[in-house]
Amino acid sequence: MNVALLVNPAARSGAHTHAASRAAERLRSRGVSTSVVSGGSAAESTRLLRAALELGADAVLVAGGDGTVHLALQELAGTGIPLGIIPAGTGNDMATVAGLQELDIEAAADAVAAGVTRSIDLACVSRGDGTSEYFGTVLASGFDSRVNDRANAMRWPRGGSRYNIAILIEFVRLRGIPFTLDLELADGTHEALDSDLVMATVGNGRTYGGGIPICPDADAADGLLDVTLVRPAGRLHLLRLLPRVYRGTHVTLPEVATYRVRSVRLDAPDVTAYADGDPIGSLPLTVDVAPGALTLFMSPS
Repeated sequence: MNVALLVNPAARSGAHTHAASRAAERLRSRGVSTSVVSGGSAAESTRLLRAALELGADAVLVAGGDGTVHLALQELAGTGIPLGIIPAGTGNDMATVAGLQELDIEAAADAVAAGVTRSIDLACVSRGDGTSEYFGTVLASGFDSRVNDRANAMRWPRGGSRYNIAILIEFVRLRGIPFTLDLELADGTHEALDSDLVMATVGNGRTYGGGIPICPDADAADGLLDVTLVRPAGRLHLLRLLPRVYRGTHVTLPEVATYRVRSVRLDAPDVTAYADGDPIGSLPLTVDVAPGALTLFMSPS
């Protein structure tokens, strides 16, 4: 096996490059040919990864978080070339899909050497200008995308607690946003919604923000996407709802509606959507499921 090991393009030192060097050493000790791919920007890293695939890499390993995984998804979707993950980022929600989030660097590298894979779905976002982009975890729009805005601007703390602090800060400015949605349901029928919402999320995976189960019943291999909508209910009431969000029990509350869809079009004024933790475009956007689009190395246990 020839593995291209992609490192977070923003990290020339620190945890990501340390994780990459340890992972490469581990793979080579297992007889796996490994070359490190790291550009000075996302665009350069994408070009280098594309070149590595053209030269014959038959697997990709990412050392980083969901943003770096997101780069790899754009090149691997629909190719059958498997993706492995060394969870060394802030969120690591795509690693959760693979069952790798609790593994150390060597164990995550061993998952690639073991060769246990699973085909999973991706979601494809289509923009008004005709461009499109894949994501693997959750698309956030509304309150939660504004939390992403704030969390990404924060230099401290690191890890999932950054999102928790950003959530509390954004509650000060919480308000309903007029959303229009067109849902293509699992049976192929359509449902239109026109309502004020606090947020609208579309999940291929269950979690975002470092493990928050916003779409707790999502299955990344079922050929469907899970939509979670939250209606306005007052700041204090929604603050009391937060502990249930962290437990994944919020979906039974009257302020929350869930749908299983093949596709959804979302529109709302002045809302930027985030997917895999990074901005993916301003609404309106259409999100379609791409069944079985990615082959993912899984934890062998």
